[in-house]
Amino acid sequence: MGIVFNSTANTITLHTRNTSYQMKIGNLDYLLHLYYGSSICDADMSYQIMQYDRGFSGNPYESRNERTFSLDAQPQEFSTQQQGDFRTPSIEIVNGDGSYSFHGKAAAHKITKGKYKLDTLPSTFDTEADTADTLEVTLLDAVTNIEVALLYSVFEEADIITRAVRVKNLGNAPVHLKKIMSVCLDFLNGAGMDLVSLPGRYGQERQVERQHMTHHIHTIGSVRGSSSHQQNPFVVLCDRDATEDYGKCYGFSLVYSGNFLAEIELDQYDQLRLVMGIHPKQFVYELKPGEVFEGPEVVMAFTEHGFTGLSHLYHDFYRTNLCKSKFVTEVKRPVLINSWEAAFMDFDDVKLVNIAKAAKNMGVDLLVMDDGWFGKRDDDNSGLGDWFVNEDKIRCGLHKLVEQINALDMKFGIWFEPEMVSEDSDLYRAHPDWAMQIPGRPAVRSRNQLALDMSRKDVQDYLIEKVTAILDGADIYYVKWDINRSLTDIWSNELPGERQGEVYHRCLLGLYRVMDEIITTHPDILFEGCSGGGGRYDPAMLHYYPQYWVSDNNNPIDRLKLHYGTSFVYPTCTMGAHISDSGKFIPLETKAVVAMCGTFGYELDATHLSKKQQNICRKQSSLFRKYYHITFKGDYYRLTNPFEPGNMTAWMHVTKNKKEALLSVVVTNLTCNGPQEYIKAKGLKPDALYRVNGGDEVHSGAALMNAGLPIPREVPEYSAFQFHLTTTR
Repeated sequence: MGIVFNSTANTITLHTRNTSYQMKIGNLDYLLHLYYGSSICDADMSYQIMQYDRGFSGNPYESRNERTFSLDAQPQEFSTQQQGDFRTPSIEIVNGDGSYSFHGKAAAHKITKGKYKLDTLPSTFDTEADTADTLEVTLLDAVTNIEVALLYSVFEEADIITRAVRVKNLGNAPVHLKKIMSVCLDFLNGAGMDLVSLPGRYGQERQVERQHMTHHIHTIGSVRGSSSHQQNPFVVLCDRDATEDYGKCYGFSLVYSGNFLAEIELDQYDQLRLVMGIHPKQFVYELKPGEVFEGPEVVMAFTEHGFTGLSHLYHDFYRTNLCKSKFVTEVKRPVLINSWEAAFMDFDDVKLVNIAKAAKNMGVDLLVMDDGWFGKRDDDNSGLGDWFVNEDKIRCGLHKLVEQINALDMKFGIWFEPEMVSEDSDLYRAHPDWAMQIPGRPAVRSRNQLALDMSRKDVQDYLIEKVTAILDGADIYYVKWDINRSLTDIWSNELPGERQGEVYHRCLLGLYRVMDEIITTHPDILFEGCSGGGGRYDPAMLHYYPQYWVSDNNNPIDRLKLHYGTSFVYPTCTMGAHISDSGKFIPLETKAVVAMCGTFGYELDATHLSKKQQNICRKQSSLFRKYYHITFKGDYYRLTNPFEPGNMTAWMHVTKNKKEALLSVVVTNLTCNGPQEYIKAKGLKPDALYRVNGGDEVHSGAALMNAGLPIPREVPEYSAFQFHLTTTR
C-alpha cells in the first residue's frame, strides 16, 4: 500500500518507489507536515519538530498556559488563517458574519485505491499499469462548519504525488473564498535552497532563472487571465549546489491555465513555505450552503538526481498520465506545413493546393490552413467569431478543398481562435453583450480584438455548435487552437456586481467545458494548442492537447533556449517546433536539427523553394520519422546550458533500453583557432559499444560519456550535427 496510517504515532506516510511524504495529526488535532524526500521506510519523523517559547508568537487558546506551541513556527499541511501563523496562508475566507478566519483541524481521513477525480477541472489520471492510492484528509472549522478536504494521490512507480483541495460550506450562511491554495509544503530548514522558475515574454517564453532563497516572500504568478508568456505554473526548489545530474530537487507543477500564484517564503526561523494555486487577485468566490469549490491539481516530484532526474519524472508522467489523445502513444505525429508564414491571410483555394503540391515533394504529410479562411477576414481587424467558410477565398468550398488535398495523399488541418471576437463581425453585432466589457467604460483592445465571456453557457454552446459543424463537415485531421491576447475588462453580464470576482475562474471552467465537448468528442483529430505562441503552455492545456506551440519565435538559435527551458518539465513530444524563413543565414540542416527536438514541421512557402531545397527537406522529414521512436519516447538529456557562455548547444535523446540514442549539436559561436570541442554523452550503458551514424566508428558508452565526441572545427557558422548511436550487440 502506498499510503500507511500509524495509529500509535498518528502519522500518515505516502510512499512512492523512491520517496516518502509524511504528515502527523499533532497537538490539538492540527495537521502537521513532517517530511518529504528520499524513502524513509516506516520511520516516524515526529522527533524533528522541536517546540520552544519563541516569544511574541501566538498560541492557540486550547493550549492554555503552554507557550511552546505556536502555529507561527509549526510546519503545516495547510496553513490556517487568523490562528497565530503570520506566514503566507493557504486560505483566506470571509465568513457569513464578516469575520476573516479559518480554524481547520483534522476531523477525519480515509485511504482508497485509485486516483481521485476532479469534477470541474482537468487533472492527471491513473492507468491499468499504475499502482495508485488516494488519501483524503478532512479539516473542519467547528465554528463555521467550513470543511476543507485535502486530496493526495500516490503514483508509486512514477515517483509522483498529486495534490488538490476541495472547500465545502456545511454552514447556514454564504461565505466568500478570497484565496485558496492547492498545495502547502513547509520545510523545517530552507536557508540553503534555490528557487528555479521559467519567466519570459512573447517570443522568449520559458527562459530559466535561478535565485537564492532570502528572507522574503518570493512570488511567481500571472494575472493575465492565462498562465502567460511571462511566467509558467512550474517551480523547482533545490539544493544550492544542485546540478543537472546531482542534488535534491522538488518540483511543483500546477494543472491550471488561468491566473496562478506560487509564493515561497523563508521565515524568521529559516523555515521555508511554498504555497501554490489560483491567484487571489480579483478572486472572490461565493459558496452558498452546501456548495463545493475545487482547487486545481498540483503535481509534485522529488529526486536526488538533479534537474535531469526531475525532468525525467515529469516527462514520463505527463506522457502517460495527462492526455488521453491517441496521438500521445498510438499514432505517429505527421510532418506538417502551415500556411501562415507562406501566405498570411492572402490566399485562396488554388494557392493552398499549390503549396500542398510543393510540400508533398518535401515529404510533408499535412497541410494546415491558418488564419483568414472564415467570415470577413482579410486582416486581424475583423471576422473573429464568424466561424463559417469565406467562399470568396475558398471558392470550391471547404469539403472540396479537403478532397483535393487528400487526393495528394496528404491530410488537412485548420486554425481556430474560438475564445475571441472582433467588433467588426456578425457575432459582435448580434451579441455585443457576449464580449467582456465593463459597463460604461471603453474596452481595452489587444490585436484589435475582444475576449468572449467564456463563463456564459450561451457563448459556450455557440462555440461548440459552430466549431463542431466545421469539423464534421469535412475530413479534418488537425486543429490549431489559438488565443492571441491577455484578458482585461473582466466583467460578465450574467453575474451580479457582487460576484464579478468569480469571472476569471468561471471563464476557465467554461473553456474547459468547450474543450471537453469538442476535443474529447473528436478523438481522431490531432489538436495543437497555441497562445500567441507559448503563452498558455501548461499541464491543463496538455490534458487536452498532445502538443503545444512553443513560441511564435522560429529563429533556431533562439529556439535552443526556448526548448531548453520548456524541457525542464514538459516532454519534447509536446513541443511544437517548425522550420521557417526566420534566421535566413542559418542552414536548413541546422533548422531541422533544432525542429527535431519537437513535433517537426514547416512554416514557409514551399512553392518558393528550389528543387535542391525541397530534396533537403524531404531527407529531413525522413530523418524525423526514422528517429521518432527516440525523440518522442526516449529520455531527454540537456548536455549544455545555452544561457551560459559556450560555443555550442547540445542535447540528446536515449531510448528506454539504452540501445539507441540521438545526440544533437548546434555550433553557436565560432572562434578563430579555438580549442577542440568535445561533447560528452549521457544516459548510455557504460559497457556497451555504440556505432556512430551507422559507420565504422565504434566507442564504448563509458568513453562517450567520460571523454565525449569531438566536434569538427572547420565548419560554416551555425552548423549542426546529429550523431545516431546504436549498440553493436
